[in-house]
Amino acid sequence: MFHPTVFENIKVSLENQIYDYDNLDGILVVTNRSDLLDLALMSREFTLSFKLAGSSKVTSELVLHSLVKDLSDEILEVPDSVPGCNLLLRFHLEIGDIPTQCSAIEQILTGIWGPELTPVQSLSFPFGSNSGLYTCCVSLAFKRQINEEQMDDLPELLEFLLRSAEELEKV
Repeated sequence: MFHPTVFENIKVSLENQIYDYDNLDGILVVTNRSDLLDLALMSREFTLSFKLAGSSKVTSELVLHSLVKDLSDEILEVPDSVPGCNLLLRFHLEIGDIPTQCSAIEQILTGIWGPELTPVQSLSFPFGSNSGLYTCCVSLAFKRQINEEQMDDLPELLEFLLRSAEELEKV
């Protein structure tokens, strides 16, 4: 009989909670969903993107990733292995005042997530554009893997994610 992997269990839990926030609570709108199997690397990646309801400035992404080693250790029940997944959060928004807004973004996210998660900001703009606006992609990568032992922490993680999106809307 098929037994779902850690990746599948966490993915389904996160997906269900996000869709409940969309369909039942109406506090966000899911804008994209991707569930990929990379056959070259034999890895899995699940991405769910959303915007807060009534907001258009910030797109938030939740990315869950699992490597072949994690999947194989779990399926083959390798002794002394602790299979898990990697979690990455991303926020996309347009900014115009780089020093002020990037500093504010870092302060907001560090205030919410603490010093353990370092926000990494990447800026881009279309070549030839003179609008003075930049697309800022902010990534928060969790330094350790998550597994089913953290399932009870997922609702709080999503609350922090929503709070981050709300605060970034004000930047």
